[in-house]
Amino acid sequence: MTIGIVDHGLPDDTHNLYDVSFYGLSVRTLLTHSPPIASSWLASRGSQPLLVGFDVEWRPNFSRNVVNPVAIVQLSVGLDCLIFKLLHAPEIPQLLADFLRDPRHVFVGVGIDEDVEKLLCDYALGVANAVDLRPLAARELGREELRRAGLKTLAKEVLGREIPKPKRVSTSRWDHQFLNSLQVQYACLDAFVSLQIGEALNAGGARP
Repeated sequence: MTIGIVDHGLPDDTHNLYDVSFYGLSVRTLLTHSPPIASSWLASRGSQPLLVGFDVEWRPNFSRNVVNPVAIVQLSVGLDCLIFKLLHAPEIPQLLADFLRDPRHVFVGVGIDEDVEKLLCDYALGVANAVDLRPLAARELGREELRRAGLKTLAKEVLGREIPKPKRVSTSRWDHQFLNSLQVQYACLDAFVSLQIGEALNAGGARP
């Protein structure tokens, strides 16, 4: 199977584990709203500088008068991914705030500046070193049109990989307390594929 997901079905309602497969790679994915569990995941990353795939999701705003806050934040490091349900967390872990604002880490994503701004506005969580993959790909590949590309296009052009981006998932209820497997797969891949593209483009070299 090129892309798929295995749900470990843990009995604890504070968290669950999944294995998301992507072209022969398996990404161990932790979904949680528990600050201690998220903190443990972050602490296990160690203290070295990291390249981190980054993304956020929120319930789509279908009305001008309604602005929904970020529901989840996704972080991918190596073959691990954390999906932290900010909207349902009793508090924001200090380790998460410290991790995001650590200037030694490079956070990569597509349209990441908008996501970073929304995260700051909604939760006062700042990201110190964010790199948008679109201009980086345009520069490295010498193709200016990639400055307007989405993740799906970049995955194909940089990695030679196809990723599904079904609208029924991208516009789904990310504010639900319990996300389904398709949402988890989608959320994981957004962060993990960003990381893969960042590695391919040597985004770590974008460190200031």
